Amino acid sequence: MLRTSKRPGRWRQALWAGLTAMLLAGGAGCKQKMSYQPRYDPLERSEIFTDRTSARPAPAGTVARGFLRDNPGLFLGRKENGDYVTEFPFPITEAVMKRGQERFTIYCTMCHGFSGYGDGMIVQRGFSPPPSLHNPETREKSVGYYFSVITNGYGAMPGHAHQIPVSDRWAIVAYVRALQLSQNARLEDVPAAHRKDLDAPTAAAQATTSASGPHSGGTHR
Repeated sequence: MLRTSKRPGRWRQALWAGLTAMLLAGGAGCKQKMSYQPRYDPLERSEIFTDRTSARPAPAGTVARGFLRDNPGLFLGRKENGDYVTEFPFPITEAVMKRGQERFTIYCTMCHGFSGYGDGMIVQRGFSPPPSLHNPETREKSVGYYFSVITNGYGAMPGHAHQIPVSDRWAIVAYVRALQLSQNARLEDVPAAHRKDLDAPTAAAQATTSASGPHSGGTHR
């Protein structure tokens, strides 16, 4: 009867045990170097810097990517000499105008009202009324002035730079100009080809007249 030696199996077990121990030791060494490296926790005191602050301020003149303000007319509403710009820094399209109407409705109507007369809902409830956008002296203000007011605020009006992006501020200014024109337009402002349409009744007026006529089916006394 033959006997099978068990020594080869024992040697293999010992070999694997040794390799496992080496791998564990190596892994522990890597963890010590990578997971426990020197660092600061948020708001932790520092003994290296003289102000003892571990969160270091950004160097002077640092500009975040995408926030370079290299065009004062666009970002400040002013020229190089500090005067307000008198023209928009980009073309005003129908899409820009619609965007301005939407943003004006969201951010401005509560004070200025939907038509810009300064009779918004919170004014009706006691808040300080803003000047009407249709006053002659207000209409004479440049577009750069309006942009600056939206950005920085004026009087009881807070600045909206943190809420409204630069392009939307300009869109609101464009819509304000449209409101002013709508309430103060002259006959000369209407193209000659369309002046005949001014006296034509609108579809809504025609519908109202038709509904209130003698054959409208309403009740008559």
